[in-house]
Amino acid sequence: MSRTATLAEYVKKRNGVALGAPGSMRNMLERSLGAGSFVLFWRYWNPIWGYYLSRKVMKPLSRFLPVWLAILLTFAVSGALHDLAISLAKGQWTLLFTPWFFLMGVIILVSGRLAISYHAQPWLIRATINSTLIAGSLLVTRQWVEML
Repeated sequence: MSRTATLAEYVKKRNGVALGAPGSMRNMLERSLGAGSFVLFWRYWNPIWGYYLSRKVMKPLSRFLPVWLAILLTFAVSGALHDLAISLAKGQWTLLFTPWFFLMGVIILVSGRLAISYHAQPWLIRATINSTLIAGSLLVTRQWVEML
């Protein structure tokens, strides 16, 4: 039986430096934005949030659902929690993060299935591709939400 990594171990693995270490945030941003695929971008992005989503949402769902569906639902749950926080702060219901994160989950599944990789590109190109995927999916989501 495999042992579950602690939060500190998980963050060090994903971020390359220990939890709370000097330069941790900079390292996370450089590593995630410069990732050579959109799948890797999400592996490195916000390791603390990823740790809890992995253990409290993804793993339980993947016990009885196909992994691809567990991934989509995990992204939707993350988006819903973001929408809930914004809604509570604004005092009115908002719906943006749930469909946006769901769409990014779709992009991850498609790009992973097609094995889309830009590892050989310079960091700036990789960061531009990852940022464009995030911004583009946000624009598509905003258009869709406005149509509702």
